[in-house]
Amino acid sequence: MEFIKQPMEIETRSMEIIAPYLDRLNLDEKAVKVYSRIIHAAGDVEYAPIIRIGEGAIEKAMAALRSGSDIYTDVEMVRTGINKRKLASFGGEVHCLIADAEVAEQAKAEGITRSMAAMRRFGKKLDGSIVAIGNAPTALFEVLRLVREEGVRPACIVGIPVGFVGAADSKKELAENGMVPYITVEGTKGGSPIAAAAINAMMYLINNDRG
Repeated sequence: MEFIKQPMEIETRSMEIIAPYLDRLNLDEKAVKVYSRIIHAAGDVEYAPIIRIGEGAIEKAMAALRSGSDIYTDVEMVRTGINKRKLASFGGEVHCLIADAEVAEQAKAEGITRSMAAMRRFGKKLDGSIVAIGNAPTALFEVLRLVREEGVRPACIVGIPVGFVGAADSKKELAENGMVPYITVEGTKGGSPIAAAAINAMMYLINNDRG
């Protein structure tokens, strides 16, 4: 059986297959890159019509990344999926507190999820940063509470939690927040690889801008 063996050729062919599903969406060049990376990570072209990118979100996220802003994630899977070498080249780091013992104690004491407690612990550190949530709707709800009630202002929230309980609702609230730029996916689809893919796509765009 003949099959493509070269990594770059595989990626190029994948993007060629994805392209027709984006043609009718009237996307700019940067959005095409982000959509394509998300669809490629999911292996699912049904993502094309349900990806939502708030006005100016890609540009604001790229500006934050260029300036060395950090990324704050809900779970280790998102942190692992982000290209940390590229991020470090801009001066940023990825943070995740889901396994932190003090966060676990706080979550138990307050009767909340560890991902919520982690976002509370990050608090004002989220100002000007990128928030990447790929697993826990409760983390996204908490970040939006921080935005609404405590004036926290991330540069961009990549909120793509997956699942049947709270995920669709949290992403709907994100898309309607009106205060912070966002990238999300409607409904129950999503996950850590998808959130990481969106982040990586924007870092690759920065490299392209630099030539």
